[in-house]
Amino acid sequence: VVLWDFGAKGSIQRRLEDSGCHVTRVPADTTAEEILALKPDGVMLSNGPGDPAENVQVIANIRDMLDTGIPAFGICLGHQLTALAAGGSTYKLKYGHRGVNQPVRDVAGVRTYITSQNHGYAVVPESVKTGVIRYINANDGTCEGVDYPDLRAFSVQFHPEACSGPHDTAFLFDRFCDLMGGAHHAD
Repeated sequence: VVLWDFGAKGSIQRRLEDSGCHVTRVPADTTAEEILALKPDGVMLSNGPGDPAENVQVIANIRDMLDTGIPAFGICLGHQLTALAAGGSTYKLKYGHRGVNQPVRDVAGVRTYITSQNHGYAVVPESVKTGVIRYINANDGTCEGVDYPDLRAFSVQFHPEACSGPHDTAFLFDRFCDLMGGAHHAD
């Protein structure tokens, strides 16, 4: 797995390794061509700081990478950048989502998860055209996750790898491994 590092927390790499993945970490300015040369089974788009829309070249590289069909999983900023690369848009929240008690509802099921979050931007739900919104914030209805079946990708706004917070959504790393056809870790 290539971990595209936009400010990645160490727990993302640890969680991938716990899932049986060999991780190659690359910096934010890595091109899609350079990532493809590594022949990864999948690409993890990490969290990071700032306004996602300002990352114009990164967004173009993500778009090129998504077009190849390599499985991808975006977390936090990686979620926002994936949406932008897929033609969506983002906006600054009046009040950011902070803390380890953010309820997120799975619209494809009946579960609500307690998640860890730390962000000030969100994906505009109406701008999601190539994907399907999968998770929404139960407090304010903001987009918390998108599935992109045609791109073999998915992304979430929250932190499923959170070490100190809830572990309700750690299964998303297994979902990513399934998308790549790989093995799972043992909890």
